[in-house]
Amino acid sequence: MSAASLSAAAARVAAGRSGRLRRRATVTALIAAGVAILFAVSLMVGQTFYGPGEVARVLLGETVPGASFTVGELRLPRATLGLLAGFAFGAAGVTFQTMLRNPLASPDVIGISAGAGAAAVVGIVVLSLSETAVSLLALGGALATAAAIALLANRGGFAGARFILIGIGVAAMLHSVISYVLSRAANWDIQTAMQWLTGSLNAATWERVAPLAAACAVLAPILLLTGRGLGVLRLGDDAATALGLRVGLTRAALILSAVALLAFATAGSGPIAFVAFMSGPIAARLVGPGAGLVLPAGLTGALIVLASDLAGQFLLDERYPVGVVTGVLGAPYLILLLVRLNRTGSAL
Repeated sequence: MSAASLSAAAARVAAGRSGRLRRRATVTALIAAGVAILFAVSLMVGQTFYGPGEVARVLLGETVPGASFTVGELRLPRATLGLLAGFAFGAAGVTFQTMLRNPLASPDVIGISAGAGAAAVVGIVVLSLSETAVSLLALGGALATAAAIALLANRGGFAGARFILIGIGVAAMLHSVISYVLSRAANWDIQTAMQWLTGSLNAATWERVAPLAAACAVLAPILLLTGRGLGVLRLGDDAATALGLRVGLTRAALILSAVALLAFATAGSGPIAFVAFMSGPIAARLVGPGAGLVLPAGLTGALIVLASDLAGQFLLDERYPVGVVTGVLGAPYLILLLVRLNRTGSAL
């Protein structure tokens, strides 16, 4: 091949890479703009509408009759919890899906969310714990479940398919535990547990927002910084090792960070169904190939939660928790994804 041909090929590669970067930046910015718009709408609409000027004055610390309480103490914690929880679910979900090279490998499917749910139900029904203690127990349940799945999957070397299958089995057992505990619960405990299991922003307070905000501030940068390692892991352990990646350490950091982020989100809002599952594949289709997905998937998760919460509050005949709306959206998406995977394979 002549020097001119090599130069032309290099130029095409560079142009293609530049085009992918522009598309990634543009799409990510558009998703972020959508999140900002929905966040603002969540602060304005309700039984009483407050205009952008009144909302801005509240956010700047001014006292606005009516709006200071409604916007500052009710709507702002709810919208903030929805944004942070959606981002956490999306970022954690795409981390597992990319690392295990399968879009079905979301925390909803592989049992981590079920671990948090089982721990919370036991805390509510059996131990009669306070709300804060239930959240902490759910956090521990998610971490313990992830650790157990990882230990079982690492026997004889790590394998993504084994991790997923073991996770599905663990999830089935934990759902059985949840059903058994609920079958022996008093009516008032069942109502409390079901509200928690459904996934809801109705009980949003600054006390729930603060731990999740701290977790996002610490863990989200870790996932973003290890994004290169996440992309290399998609090539397989042998190729990643040949490229100089410390596979075991990188995988452990990714799993621990993603599980902790998911656990804090679940403790704050409950396991909002299918957000972790849908965000990664949607972001991948929008951003295109060859791009890091943690940030776009996190923003997509925030967009899904905020939009679903608004729909559950104002667009339907009755008010529904956000987890009900995402469940209705996620179930047909799961079927469509299964059909597509059967035709094209398991890559995200």
